Amino acid sequence: MTTLTLVRHGETDWNRRRRIQGSTDIPLNDTGRAQALETGRRLRVELAGQEPLVVASSDLSRADETARIIAAELGAGAHRTYPELRERGYGEAEGATDVEFAERWGEWVTAQVPGAAPWEDVRTRAVTGLRAAVRDARRQTAPAAPSLVIVAHGALIRELIRHATGGEFPAPGERLANGSTHTFFLERERLRLIDYAPIPA
Repeated sequence: MTTLTLVRHGETDWNRRRRIQGSTDIPLNDTGRAQALETGRRLRVELAGQEPLVVASSDLSRADETARIIAAELGAGAHRTYPELRERGYGEAEGATDVEFAERWGEWVTAQVPGAAPWEDVRTRAVTGLRAAVRDARRQTAPAAPSLVIVAHGALIRELIRHATGGEFPAPGERLANGSTHTFFLERERLRLIDYAPIPA
């Protein structure tokens, strides 16, 4: 069994302005770096005694830098990046604010945005990336079982939560904050949600 802690990357300027990033590679801002540091310090306490610790991330810069900061706090060494863990591509919506999105395409969960990746494809890719990261971490720490911290993106983490709970969570109106952490177990390829940290939208 592998313990997984999924972390949403720290804040970017587009997050602050409520712009949709998707696959657009927007870097962390100073608030995001502070969030990453705070998350790393919290995880160092929460994961004490669960070594060996391995860190992985999406290859987008906001996740990559968050992971570097967290790995340094955990003393986990260099982390691997996985393009499969990138955020959903939102097509024509990338760069739009949440208000502009609603005006052009309507409700978030039912919107048909030209060029956006289908949710089913996002979930399949996320599970593939997660399993690759777990496989590599297990090889790295064998014969010991690793605790794996993965830095990714809000929509991708939401899809993994939905996958693990049969669509029960996240509940309507919940969102995942920058720097938030969400815990899973992966056992015999079955992903199980232990807890997550939603906030009201």
